[in-house]
Amino acid sequence: MCGCGIATVIIMRKKVVGIIGASQCSLEEYQKAYDLGKFIAESGYLLVCGGLTGVMEGASKGATDAGGIVLGIIPYADPSKANPYVTIAVATGMGHARNSVIVNTSNVLVAVGGEYGTLSEIALALKMGKMVIALDSWSIPGVVKVSSVNEAIKLIKEPYNAVC
Repeated sequence: MCGCGIATVIIMRKKVVGIIGASQCSLEEYQKAYDLGKFIAESGYLLVCGGLTGVMEGASKGATDAGGIVLGIIPYADPSKANPYVTIAVATGMGHARNSVIVNTSNVLVAVGGEYGTLSEIALALKMGKMVIALDSWSIPGVVKVSSVNEAIKLIKEPYNAVC
């Protein structure tokens, strides 16, 4: 607080990477999500995801194992329903409408596999002008398809995705 009675707020910004994908996934998709989550944490970025199982859990576990922070935007009103690797659970009670929060919070999103919920996040992200990277996911105009975790990592690192 300064002498004039006005609080001074300093906001430190990190790049926020959204990992999106289905709550049920293959072991290969889980491993890809894990590797992405680990990279995100090791790079000092913040991971945001839907906070549940499957791809979301894989990414969360990877980030947590690497000492990172995981922001889980869960569809339920009960924060205890988040996967055990979520650092901060935002219990929205919004169901699938929480996808908008995930997209708005992210600077760049990586879709790993996925179903219709993932497709809705991709559509919202493209509508908002955000970069969407697809790894074994939907192939639609505007989405950048990659064939490996390393290709996705190169794109995540690009400076135009960073918060300035």
